Amino acid sequence: QVQLVESGGGLVQPGGSLRLSCTASGSIFGAYVMGWYRQAPWKQRELVARIRSGGSTNYADSVKGRFTISRDNAKSTVYLQMNSLKPEDTAVYYCNAMLGNNYWGQGTQVTVSS
Repeated sequence: QVQLVESGGGLVQPGGSLRLSCTASGSIFGAYVMGWYRQAPWKQRELVARIRSGGSTNYADSVKGRFTISRDNAKSTVYLQMNSLKPEDTAVYYCNAMLGNNYWGQGTQVTVSS
């Protein structure tokens, strides 16, 4: 069983930045594929970014060049650096860990508004 705890959400103006963090329990964090997903009101949950155990990444087209996913295996933590935020980035952001099974965090709200 893996528990994921997210932090770092909040209210930010358009063009601003936020960094989300997700810390996982368990001793094999380095083996997990870690991802960030988001879900806006009335929309399906969508993949934002994913990082594999070897460090390779992929991003949704809508966030390429603005968001960066990274991981610190020693701290069992994955990060999502979000720059140049837009109102359409407003959503609940969820951390995901996958290694056979899928695990989800509780979500953190990101609101981009002036």
